[in-house]
Amino acid sequence: MNPSEIKRLRTESILKELIPEALANLDDENLKNLCVVDVECKKGRYDAFVYLDKMFFNTHEQEKILNTLKKASKALQNYCMSEQGWYRCPNFHFKFDDRLEYQNHMDALFEKIKKEKNES
Repeated sequence: MNPSEIKRLRTESILKELIPEALANLDDENLKNLCVVDVECKKGRYDAFVYLDKMFFNTHEQEKILNTLKKASKALQNYCMSEQGWYRCPNFHFKFDDRLEYQNHMDALFEKIKKEKNES
């Protein structure tokens, strides 16, 4: 593993811990309880994609939360920079995580294929 890859992974790991802390410090109750599932930094660490647990939010609530997060993004970045002593923090792009849903859907399809194969 090369040094830039190690730095990227370290940044992801740190952000996975810091972002929930930063959210908890905000005054918005909807944001305080958000669960960060994963953080993915792109090469160069200028952008960080923050995946959130959908929990029980409907589409309208998700949109509202994403808009609020966009407005709070600078405050979240400032929190991360002051906690880590960084002079620069990646730009956050928040998304609700569809990957688990997708995985469950794929598992169900494979199970269905297996069942149909066994029946024939």
